[in-house]
Amino acid sequence: MFTKQLTTLSIILLLQACMQAEQPAHSLEVAVKGMHSGALSEHGELAVIGSINHGGSLWRIQSEERLFNWNHRKGEFSTIVAADFSSDGRWALTADPAALVLWNTQSGEGTRYWNAPGEILDAELGPGANTALLGLSDHSAVLFDIQKGGIKQTLRHGNRVRSVDMTEDGRLALTGSEDYTATSWDLNSGKMIASLKHEDEVQLVKLAKDASIALSVSKYDKALLWEPRSGNIIGEVPLKAEHLKRGLSFTSAAFNKDNSYLLTGRPDQVVQLWKIPELYEVQRWRLPKRDKWKPTSASVIALSHSSDPNIFFALASNGFVHQLQTKTPGELPGVIQE
Repeated sequence: MFTKQLTTLSIILLLQACMQAEQPAHSLEVAVKGMHSGALSEHGELAVIGSINHGGSLWRIQSEERLFNWNHRKGEFSTIVAADFSSDGRWALTADPAALVLWNTQSGEGTRYWNAPGEILDAELGPGANTALLGLSDHSAVLFDIQKGGIKQTLRHGNRVRSVDMTEDGRLALTGSEDYTATSWDLNSGKMIASLKHEDEVQLVKLAKDASIALSVSKYDKALLWEPRSGNIIGEVPLKAEHLKRGLSFTSAAFNKDNSYLLTGRPDQVVQLWKIPELYEVQRWRLPKRDKWKPTSASVIALSHSSDPNIFFALASNGFVHQLQTKTPGELPGVIQE
């Protein structure tokens, strides 16, 4: 039995060592000079772009169409630091450091505008577009009533809250802080459920849709999968030691519908697809530079699975949305059609 396990592990490691990074199947330019932030809808049909030069905008990916310009003040280009979609894609949230706006993706109308209760570092739109979870620089995350205004819950940390996520039913939240912790919370009571300690600042957290798995990533430490209701560690997503030393941990992530695959993006243009729970790498892609002759890179700032289990979408900080496709056509093992 032990010999068989060793052989299987050896094969997996050999396959990973020989793995060639694929190129995107298609790329769409959405920001000429790059972007501060962005978000993809659940299946990659829409993208919110926080452009460096031209503020916010909404794009339909398939038709390569810029639908609306979304800025928070008339005549100004807003610095969008965070964005998100509702699960049905009907609503979108954009946040600058001091304000947040709720948008109707069909009409393009901004329906709610609120001053933020602190400097916004990250934002997640809640179910029915009724609430937003905000990660703030004042060492807290807050559940904000985006329809009526006001704070419904305050989740305290010991340092800035860099990343937030919440379940589609709005019952459970996940926060990642510069106090080295990733924490799950009951949003009805505002009480902590479980907390995981890293050895460095937590820069990214992500929840599976059914809240059975949490991902937490810190810059110079591990990327861990764990159970948000118990705090038990499921496994560690492999990252090479030299990558950790250079801070090349994950900058974005997305679970598929049945939690059999995890898509991750890095600050060096690399997107990887991992099989869960084994946590071996199935495939990787390298996103192109804007200018291949210059020493520039592009961070992967948003990812999305699509309704086709072999197609994915990646949003790169140099101003492109990329369509990624698996090398071998056909349904990946363990993936259910959405």
